[in-house]
Order: sequence, then structure tokens, then C-alpha cells
Amino acid sequence: PDEARTFGLDGLFREIGIYSAVGQLYEPVDADLLLTYREDRQGQILEEGITEAGSMSSFTAAGTSYATHGVPMLPFYIFYSMFGFQRTGDLIWAAADQRARGFLLGATAGRTTLNGEGLQHQDGHSPVLASTVPNVMAYDPAFAYELAAIVQEGCRRMLAEEEDVLYYLTLYNENYAMPAMPEGVETGLLRGLYRFAAAPPEPSTRATILFSGSAYGAARQAVADLAEHFDVGAELWSATSWKALREDALSTERWNRLHPSQSARTPWVTETLSEAEGPYVAVTDYMKAVPDMITRWVPGTFEVLGTDGFGRSDTREALRRHFEVDAGHVVAAVLHALAAEGQVKSSAVTQALKRYEIDPEALDPRLA
Repeated sequence: PDEARTFGLDGLFREIGIYSAVGQLYEPVDADLLLTYREDRQGQILEEGITEAGSMSSFTAAGTSYATHGVPMLPFYIFYSMFGFQRTGDLIWAAADQRARGFLLGATAGRTTLNGEGLQHQDGHSPVLASTVPNVMAYDPAFAYELAAIVQEGCRRMLAEEEDVLYYLTLYNENYAMPAMPEGVETGLLRGLYRFAAAPPEPSTRATILFSGSAYGAARQAVADLAEHFDVGAELWSATSWKALREDALSTERWNRLHPSQSARTPWVTETLSEAEGPYVAVTDYMKAVPDMITRWVPGTFEVLGTDGFGRSDTREALRRHFEVDAGHVVAAVLHALAAEGQVKSSAVTQALKRYEIDPEALDPRLA
């Protein structure tokens, strides 16, 4: 029950109950609370305890019940992000191979959002592992409306269309203001990429910043700093699924290879980013290998910031400085990409390093 409360499920205790074959035979210690612990024979929450293998087994049983029992179910398995693909990857692969359907929710996601708990809990690579499972739809949403749209689409595909896919969603534990859903973004949101915000109009030089998940905060601050101090206007693009972008591009390349006599098609990510003004910088709370999934299809200079290296216990601010994914490093990366294209002088990068007190001789966090 303590972990269920960690993930905010206590609001469901009264509403749908925690499954128990014998019902509740005792009075819980929190019986006088509004959100008291409640077991029920008809409960829909499975409290597995600290057993990821058992939880995945229950998930697989529920996710394949449409075939084994003729009863369609969509299980939602919520776990500490590090204890999913990292710990039970083989069972996830087996579930996918059995055509299970459902949602895998990696809570307390990312390398820097769960500050203070160090190596064991800070997950910077699950999307890399998820990319190896063919029928896993992996998303790294930044906003509540993105999460809602993805879950709605997943329910449609797995229940209404009866597609044999699994959804993996990252869920962060950092609080920040949730914006309203911009008009006309749903298609791009579900396909993996859309323009979240246009560049400030005043600056004379242009660039594009791609972000996913909680890296939105650093990207947003970088846009403001670039405009105020460096005369650079940067667009913001939300990359909800690097995996979806890569797989679409690979499928496009395959089609072109097998249809040499027909006009070549353009990968969707290339076509979409052609509407933006480069160069391009991506920032994520995961390893650089995650945005690197789309590198060869980005139509211009592309620099990637990520959290390569082992986790550690510290504040979010200190962790993001250590892993070089804070606003200062995003600004420096944008200026470096612009300098590589000859749009600004390299001295602008040096100026940014000084402004943000970035040590050029600091140890690479991948090796720290």
C-alpha cells in the first residue's frame, strides 16, 4: 500500500478496491482516513508487493486474457522506472511475444527527476531497452495532455482495433505547470513529434530545440536565454516518441530499397523537421542514444544532450548540471551548432560557457 500511495493510487482504494480472494478480514490502521486501504473480492488493483517478476506475470495473464479466456482486459502496470526493462526485460519480451496488450508505466522516470535516491532508482536507459521490442509503443511524454492522448489512442488500438501491441509510457515525479493542448498537434503527438512553440520573433538567428519528458524545463529556459542574451530565436518541438520516429524512417528506407523504380519517399521525421529552422539540438533525461535514434534523418546539423553515466544522489539542479542537460548546456549546444554552420562566431559559445560557469575541463559524466 505504501508504494501504491507513492504512485497516487490511494484515490482508487475506495472507488474500485484492492483485489483479495477472501475480501478484507481486518481493520486497516488508516481506517479513519478518507482514502483508507480497502480490500475487496471484486477489487481491480493488484498489490503484488516488491516482486517485479510476479507483477509482470500478472500483467501478462491479464494482457493475454482476450485470447486465453475470451475476456479483453487492458492492465496498467505501474513500477519504479528502473525496475521495468532493466530488471524484467526478459519477461516483457515474453509478454510481447505472447501478444499481450496493456500499458507499462515507468514511474519516477528519468535520470535526474528522482533526486536523492542515486544509482538504484535513476533510470536513464529504459527507452533504449524498449526500442529492442518490436511491438512496444514507447513514449516519453512531457505534458498531461500528451499522456491522455496516448492512453486514449492505446485503448483504441488495443481494444477497438484489437492490435497486438504494448504501450510503454514514462511518468515523471517532478511538478511543473501543465499547458493546454495546442490546436492541431494530435497527429504529430501520436507519431512522435510536433511543434510545441514557435520561436520568439525578435532575434535574427534561428534554431530548433527538441525535448522529451521533463527536459522541457531546460529547453524552455534555454529559449528565453538565447533570445535575451544571444539574439537567437529557437523553436520548441516535443518529441513524444523517438522510437516511433525511427521505426517510421526505417520502414520508409525499406520501401525505397524494395521499390527502386518508383519515386523515393521521405521519412516523416525528415519531412516534419524540414518545416523547422535548423540547426537542431535535442535534450532528454535519458541517454544520448535515445535521441540518436533519429540522427541520420534530421535534415541539418544535429547535437544531442543526454544523461549518459550512472545515477547519483543530489538535487535536480546539481544532477542536471553534472549530466550537462540543464539550460546552460542547452544554450551552449545551440550556439555550438550555429557556429558549426557559420551563423555565429565561436566566441559566442565561449561567452555562454562563462555565463553559465560551465567548466570545459570537467570530467565526462559518462565516466564519472
